[in-house]
Amino acid sequence: GAKLVSEVASKTNDIAGDGTTTATVLTQAIVREGLKNVTAGANPIGIRRGIEAAVKVAVDELKSIAQPVANKEAIAQVAAVSSRSEKVGEYISEAMEKVGNDGVITIEESRGMETELDVVEGMQFDRGYLSQYMVTDSEKMVADLENPYILITDKKISNIQDILPLLEEVLKTSRPLLIIADDVDGEALPTLVLNKIRGTFNVVAVKAPGFGDRRKAMLEDIAILTGATVITEDLGLELKDANMAALGQAAKVTVDKDSTVIVEGAGDADAIANRINVIKSQLVSTTSEFDREKLQERLAKLSGGVAVIKVGAATETALKEMKLRIEDALNATRAAVEEGIVAGGGTALVNVISK
Repeated sequence: GAKLVSEVASKTNDIAGDGTTTATVLTQAIVREGLKNVTAGANPIGIRRGIEAAVKVAVDELKSIAQPVANKEAIAQVAAVSSRSEKVGEYISEAMEKVGNDGVITIEESRGMETELDVVEGMQFDRGYLSQYMVTDSEKMVADLENPYILITDKKISNIQDILPLLEEVLKTSRPLLIIADDVDGEALPTLVLNKIRGTFNVVAVKAPGFGDRRKAMLEDIAILTGATVITEDLGLELKDANMAALGQAAKVTVDKDSTVIVEGAGDADAIANRINVIKSQLVSTTSEFDREKLQERLAKLSGGVAVIKVGAATETALKEMKLRIEDALNATRAAVEEGIVAGGGTALVNVISK
């Protein structure tokens, strides 16, 4: 029973970023009343159908009474209430204004005592690590790579020998490595994982984003952003011939199970600007609505940037507490912007009982 409640709370936090207390209370009530009725002879299937029907009615009613969170002031207010800090509310509101409501916002520890907001060049794409054993933070299940090298290829890596010379060169630098490839399988993946676990080197592998020609275009976008060369047969390049000069670099890369964020790529500013202009030209000339949508996505990834909230505090304990509060507030604010807000503390649920 406890495991079920824990799973409900965890899933609620993953989806909404808040509401774990309400989810726990509701779960306990459903289990208690459900068992009471089953013990009295009620049909369990009928009870389940009744619960599902009631949930649908409640959710529909909550959606109908939800108040939209549409402007900067409203966003700041939601974030301030969630974090119990007006200053945090202002940081989150400003960050969302600068990179968009769906933009990439990361939260890092500052080296000073002050919390500050910075917007840097960066990109996010929807591909996560190929093995959970590649994480550097087992609590949050994310892999943080500081000042990594980045290998980009449209090839599948199955034989570790294909990239062994390159791995040995990276190892000499004591810097981490991000591999973006069509796939990493065969003996290559377990070999990388084993060396990561042993502490030989810090490496994370992710699949290349997109499909077909769009995948090639997105890989080229990432390469230009990071100063890398895409290892592809189109350029007559083989993995075994790749050297350090072909690798890209970034100030930081964060990878979770679903996405990868590259912050401050080391690519040439003029090359990035030229790439953005090329995409803008394609946007003007395309007649396909689908192509236009994908081009706009690529343009946003290249030019949108990443907002970084750097958290400062007087002590390590205060720093970690503040960081958690900002993370929770950011998740709650995103959910509020997407779906609106209702009265908290279970009040809204009491109001829909009569429905």
